[in-house]
Amino acid sequence: MTPGDSTILRFEDVSLHFDTTVALDRVSFEMHPGQTYVVFGAAGSGKTMLLKVAVGLVRPNSGRVWLFGEEITHLREQDLFDMRARVGILFQEGGLFDSLTVAENVAYPLTNQRVLRHAITERSSNGNGAARTVEDRVRESLRFVELEETLDKFPAELSGGMRRRVGIARAVVSEPALLLYDSPTAGLDPITANTIVALILKERDLRNTATIMVTHRYQDGHLMANFRYNPNSGQIERAGGGRDVGQVSTKFLVMNGGRLVFEGTEPELQANQDEYVRKFLRAGGA
Repeated sequence: MTPGDSTILRFEDVSLHFDTTVALDRVSFEMHPGQTYVVFGAAGSGKTMLLKVAVGLVRPNSGRVWLFGEEITHLREQDLFDMRARVGILFQEGGLFDSLTVAENVAYPLTNQRVLRHAITERSSNGNGAARTVEDRVRESLRFVELEETLDKFPAELSGGMRRRVGIARAVVSEPALLLYDSPTAGLDPITANTIVALILKERDLRNTATIMVTHRYQDGHLMANFRYNPNSGQIERAGGGRDVGQVSTKFLVMNGGRLVFEGTEPELQANQDEYVRKFLRAGGA
């Protein structure tokens, strides 16, 4: 990759195995700012491992990975900490700390990542009245997911959908360039699931954030590919023609046994005749 390359994330022939179990098998793709990748696959197909390798939580056995234009395949763990500060992650089931309040959960990336903590401290001490404190950022993020009133509550006091929304607030609090969502709608009723996807759309379109969403619901991918957030109306709307669409750019990936067996647009996905690929269309229509 060349200096100044705008690629957010790139995999080049990435393989990962645990003893005889293949987790990823020569996976290659790349994504750019504002793009959305929706990842389908059966249990154990490599979807979650794809996300972990993307931020260096697991190192591949072969192949190369670039994050924000820098190769991270063999980067030191200390340097990876700083790279991860630019990535927001929503873990399965929200991944909140039960012993921390909602406010403390959302603040966690800001107070425990050196780069972010230093940046906020520096801005707060430079005499700039417009500087935002950690508390400001936490309130803004909770307001973004319409849960500002839950600051002092604990995760156990919230519904499943509310916990997932707090997870999104924590993922976006650092205003990352890349967001990774691991099954953000799993276990939720359809109405709540659509609310979660609407928040993901809102974040993507307000900040031109690159987004990878692992999901089992075809409806999630359909919404990401065909709808956008309109800041003027504050509503999610079907994307139209021309520049009005906010240049929605969504690709679908299908994983099987660690291999990337499909990459393409929604029309290409719908036209694909492979039986394994088509079962994800049947899993929940648009």
